[in-house]
Amino acid sequence: MLSKKTKYGIKALTFLARQKDNTPVQIAEIAKAEHISLKFLESILLLLRHSGFLGAKKGKGGGYYLIKEPKDINMAKVYRVLEGPIALLPCASHNFYEPCDDCNDEATCAVRKLMMEVRDNTLMILENNTLADIAF
Repeated sequence: MLSKKTKYGIKALTFLARQKDNTPVQIAEIAKAEHISLKFLESILLLLRHSGFLGAKKGKGGGYYLIKEPKDINMAKVYRVLEGPIALLPCASHNFYEPCDDCNDEATCAVRKLMMEVRDNTLMILENNTLADIAF
């Protein structure tokens, strides 16, 4: 299941992508518009800023803004920053692989085979969508 952190992060990015002239938006405005807890949103936006998706401007007229064009923000990268691995099991992960403790043979494991197919299809969808695709 998708975490609230990832859901809210995508909602916030979408909100920012829809701003005219990429003007900075205060956290409170995003939180109110998207029905997100202000404290929770602060931590999400800070993570997105440190990951290179957002910039921040202090002072009057300040707030958060996109530092890349929405068409250049790949949703697989956003997902990995907010959620972590795309695979549902560590043994099916490309970037976060770990063997399962209870598995005798990965090559014949039906659960792993199914979860790798789920991972591949999810990855394909996320890789083939940008923020622009979902925001407009």
